[in-house]
Amino acid sequence: MKKNILFAVASSIIGCAAYAGEAKVTWQEPDKYTDIREGNELLDRFREQLFKEFELMLADLAKQLPDDCLFEVTVTDVDLAGEVNGMHAGAWQNIRIIKDIYWPRMSFTYTFKHTTQGLLASGQEDIKDLGFLSGGRSSAMTRFGYEEKMLQSWFKKQQRDGKFPVKDKPAPNQKP
Repeated sequence: MKKNILFAVASSIIGCAAYAGEAKVTWQEPDKYTDIREGNELLDRFREQLFKEFELMLADLAKQLPDDCLFEVTVTDVDLAGEVNGMHAGAWQNIRIIKDIYWPRMSFTYTFKHTTQGLLASGQEDIKDLGFLSGGRSSAMTRFGYEEKMLQSWFKKQQRDGKFPVKDKPAPNQKP
């Protein structure tokens, strides 16, 4: 009996999670990205962590969408805030220098779909945050706070402009 109750509770939790707004991220030709390097960390390890954190950022944004929505993103370029430079610190170590002339940028295509209504929005974006140092980092505890703030600002603008709906409100062209 306890196993049946546990299975029912677990199934209901999993079932609810499947209906929340979701994000699917595809990384297109990351070897050609402008800048996804980090100081002395191994490139493969850093890239894996970067992809994971960006996917979590986009999944967090998708949670702001109504249920039964899918936000698909194909990332075509990333240029992290700052620049990796090996001429500093006196020990010839590569470190990322953050200056206002090295702003974060990201290029991607996206589609926004509803399970019953199909495609609701799509586009190609080249976003950047030239004033990234004046506004500070995202309040989240992420390694890529400047990039996260840039994505959050872009996403909020899409919602403000009516391209993406807000959770608990009907999707565009959807009857309440």
